[in-house]
Amino acid sequence: MNRLYSLCQFAKRVARSISTLRRWDASGELFAKKHSSGHRYYDKSDVRQLLGIENNERKVVVYCRVSSHSQKDDLKSQIMAIEPFCLSSGVAVDECV
Repeated sequence: MNRLYSLCQFAKRVARSISTLRRWDASGELFAKKHSSGHRYYDKSDVRQLLGIENNERKVVVYCRVSSHSQKDDLKSQIMAIEPFCLSSGVAVDECV
């Protein structure tokens, strides 16, 4: 699972100040991801990137399905519901299949 860090948690984890992380986000040096509420968050890949640790290329893939082609709209609804659920559970989704 991909652990998510708030701005404050991430700053402590990588030993940088909150203002430095905000400045890096604004300059494009290290982009923060944002929740729908606008709050910044980071994940393990950001920690690895900043600390220069090799990436293992692991991804979180969510599988959604419906029984028939006529339920294609239901599939879109599932995907729209599962992404916020995963984020609220602390899991950053890389791909929906």
